[in-house]
Amino acid sequence: MAAPRIIMKLTVTAIRKEPGDVLVIDLKHPRKPLLPPFEPGSHVDVHLADGKVRQYSLCGDPGDLSRYTIAVKFEQTGRGGSSWIHQTVCPGFTLPVSAPRNHFPLGKSGGPALLLAGGIGITPILAMARALERRGRRYELHYFTRARALTPLLSEIQSALDPANVRLHFDDEPETRQDLQTLLSTRSSDPQLYYCGPPGFRAAVDRASAHWPAGTVHFEAFQPPEHDAAPPEPFTITLRDGTSVPVAADTTALAALRGAGVLLMASCENGVCGTCECGMLEGQPIHRDAVLTRQARDSRFIPCVSRAKGVLRLDL
Repeated sequence: MAAPRIIMKLTVTAIRKEPGDVLVIDLKHPRKPLLPPFEPGSHVDVHLADGKVRQYSLCGDPGDLSRYTIAVKFEQTGRGGSSWIHQTVCPGFTLPVSAPRNHFPLGKSGGPALLLAGGIGITPILAMARALERRGRRYELHYFTRARALTPLLSEIQSALDPANVRLHFDDEPETRQDLQTLLSTRSSDPQLYYCGPPGFRAAVDRASAHWPAGTVHFEAFQPPEHDAAPPEPFTITLRDGTSVPVAADTTALAALRGAGVLLMASCENGVCGTCECGMLEGQPIHRDAVLTRQARDSRFIPCVSRAKGVLRLDL
């Protein structure tokens, strides 16, 4: 079970509107000069007034702990969190924010890094690029968006990063386009690949990097992947002590486990944050999360969204 997360009441000190319906929000502690440290790739939980929780990557400089910076894109077809933030949050507003957590860590090796971002997926990637520049480590950032005029954080990228390391790709500028299959077809100097973006972008990168060796591809998602429309089927979870927990077709594994007295923390309950992640010992899972790597899916399970066929034995 995940450890409880610290919740801080942070003050919104600055807001600016970026292209692409994105708000960039600076958060500071009202009394302490420094916030808890974070590694590039980290995210925070933002607790909304209606009890909802949303995850946002920290896109600021990991070396500047005087503030946290998040970027929130307005999603018309979203679940309401971005709409509430865009309509409600202003300078001086107080937001309950968790201590940072990292499911998308930047490796410690000295090898080169290939960073790919699609749209608002630039947020964790920008923090990574800042850290890599500070460490003097080789990297190449490719940023894909629909149009230059709709590209959030572009001015910050151009001012904070070495332009020799940045490649910008706009759908409406043919001379800047880059085919992912071509980009990822060959590997030199054993790079590590990090990518983030909307579901279609992630799926394209996943296909193009399928031949990369295990352990060299890393990603983060803000939305779970789309799945077929087949109705869910009931299955059974078996715990370490032999207890059987039935999961009905209209119930999540997380809800069934909680109903059986298993205390599992959760946050997004949408398969993107990993808070409820647990070990898996045996069975045929149906993974529906956007957190676990290909390798982790052999032994880990996200019960808020994932299901199984038959009997699934969990390490709980």
